[in-house]
Amino acid sequence: MSNSLLLEGKVAMISGAASPRGIGLATARMFAEHGAKVVVLDLDERAAAEAAASIGPEHRGYGCNVADRDACQKAADRAVAEFGRIDILINNAGITQPVKTLEIDPASWDRILDVNLRGVLYLSQAVIPQMKKQQSGSIACMSSVSAQRGGGILGGPHYSAAKAGVLGLAKAMAREFGPDNIRVNCVTPGLIDTDITSGKLDDAKKAEIAATIPLNRLGKADEIAGAYLFLASELSGYITGAVIDVNGGMLIHG
Repeated sequence: MSNSLLLEGKVAMISGAASPRGIGLATARMFAEHGAKVVVLDLDERAAAEAAASIGPEHRGYGCNVADRDACQKAADRAVAEFGRIDILINNAGITQPVKTLEIDPASWDRILDVNLRGVLYLSQAVIPQMKKQQSGSIACMSSVSAQRGGGILGGPHYSAAKAGVLGLAKAMAREFGPDNIRVNCVTPGLIDTDITSGKLDDAKKAEIAATIPLNRLGKADEIAGAYLFLASELSGYITGAVIDVNGGMLIHG
């Protein structure tokens, strides 16, 4: 393994990775630069295929609703059929909703929990058997600073609950599958400058929030991708069940 190609020969599956300015696509690009063959998953199959093609002809894009167990299994089976293995899973897909506790209706609760938490379970269930066969694998899950501090900027309490559930689920999977040499970790971003924040926060609000962050700015998608790269590579070979904060110091805790 060379320092410049941390993922040489690896196959990586990344959910929610078709948005042009999103964390998922930034991760896909970075993984490809480090030698991985990437499978982009997105609810929109055409967008997934276009995103994969934008990285290079050796990559693939599949449509996949992560809240649908059969769809997750089909995506995993297709990846194994095309590439022969799955070394890395990035459970990145997620949605949010800025409402207060008393405004959360049953449909909203189900929708937020289904994508953010159930989707992590289903996609992990789909790839873990292949990783067990290989006796190796790295799974990284998208949580949020919202799960740690009891709320964020854009997500309601149901979002915080889902992302806190991701932390617990990932730690339990890390403990269960460690003997199979499968590592499971989480990333907890703070406020990241993507299409989501651009659509909901104006420049004045961004500046106001940045003033409360020790690094005095919002994060960049590539900075979350870098944390995913670390967790996917052998640089983190003895790390499992961990939570990597990428929030500019928004939450500093012991």
